[in-house]
Amino acid sequence: MELRYQRLAQELSTMIATRILRPGDRLPSVRRLASEKRLSVSTVVQALRQLEDDGQIEARPQSGFFVRLPALEQLSPPAALSRRAIHPVTVDISNRMIGIRALNYQPDMVPLGAALPANELLPIAQLQKLYRTVSRDAPSLLQVSAHTSLNQQELVRQLVRHSLNWGPPLAPEELVVTNSCTESLALCLRAVTQPGDTVAVESPSYYLVLQLLENMGLKALEIPTHPRTGVSVDALELATRARRVAACLLVANFSNPLGCLMPDSEKKRLADLMAARQIPIIEDDVFGGLHYGAQRPWPIKSFDTSGNVLLCASTSKTLSPSLRLGYVAAGRFHARVVVQKALNSGATNPVTQVVLARYLASTACDRHLRNLRHTMERQVLRMSDLVQQTFPPGTRLSQPQGGLVLWVELPDGRDGSRLHELATAAGIAFVPGDMFSASGLYRNCLRLNCGNPWSPRIDEAVRTLGRLAASLPKAS
Repeated sequence: MELRYQRLAQELSTMIATRILRPGDRLPSVRRLASEKRLSVSTVVQALRQLEDDGQIEARPQSGFFVRLPALEQLSPPAALSRRAIHPVTVDISNRMIGIRALNYQPDMVPLGAALPANELLPIAQLQKLYRTVSRDAPSLLQVSAHTSLNQQELVRQLVRHSLNWGPPLAPEELVVTNSCTESLALCLRAVTQPGDTVAVESPSYYLVLQLLENMGLKALEIPTHPRTGVSVDALELATRARRVAACLLVANFSNPLGCLMPDSEKKRLADLMAARQIPIIEDDVFGGLHYGAQRPWPIKSFDTSGNVLLCASTSKTLSPSLRLGYVAAGRFHARVVVQKALNSGATNPVTQVVLARYLASTACDRHLRNLRHTMERQVLRMSDLVQQTFPPGTRLSQPQGGLVLWVELPDGRDGSRLHELATAAGIAFVPGDMFSASGLYRNCLRLNCGNPWSPRIDEAVRTLGRLAASLPKAS
């Protein structure tokens, strides 16, 4: 005889199988199900636990139960790295990458390349209004010295206030306001490395990081990275045990392109390990504010007790890339970063600093970020769902826990670069997987931007990519 919890579990399972409940959908609350189905709370919980054990749903702290992607779609750790010895390599991707990035901004291309949110999702009107107000009320900002006054204290106060949301607050005296997260990373690299040095990075790693290393004459040491839990601290410990590594440049919160999230225990372990070995950690936290869970995750910086972590972030993924505004919390390297900032670009626009400070202080900012996070999660899940339906059998996907990109691994060794050629001819932009490796790995992968609201144009573009991927020859 079928028990009541089993009947409820079967009913929900059927809704998932028939896609009435789609991947990423939130299930009704326990109390609501109990009321609607006239069951006890314990019976509903038992049914949900059965579905969770079966891998059909997952519990998210303080958020409820959600439909999962099928387990077979999940990525495995990068086998190509785990099977071979790890060696530093010279980076050479910039020339090709410039052309690939340019495609995303051509008006006749479907923009699945650049990892940016669509303009209509950003608070452009509110920022424009603040520019008018600040320019009128504080004309003296245009008289500030461009080299001796790097930070506007109004912005520093807001950055410190917001850092209270994710651990111990940042120290005001360690902050340097920059022109972007890219400039933040570049300043930090210049502060702690010399040409010819080796820098440990994730694999796959954001192509712009690789371009920075190439531009500065630095070598990349690619460290295996798990698609759910981030860079392998064990592999990093082994790689830095004897070899000279000048710095680590890592993303603990929602790495680009995998969207993975390092557990707090591993963040602390990593911070302690690199401090003991006196290897600086440059942490890119540009996606930290785009978390899908209820709480913003702590960065590695929150576990740093020696000033060894240089935290870099910006507003490009959440407010507007055109603000060109980021920051570094540079720890014990603050003086070196200040020198590099003064030499390379001087002070970041003081008007923009105050505009950002006032927006961060508003209730509109918190509301916007909350809405943006929900929107990005829905768009990533919808892209995942359609890729799963339309790409060839055996295609595997990342399961991002934040951010706005999706990593796709094609089956049977099919060539992502060849897919990129076909997609370009069809008017679709994306970034092929080998751009995320200094040593040419991930040729069977691609990264898709999910930052645009869903539309028939995007829907058809993804379906076209699926057909093109299915037409590719299998590796011999």
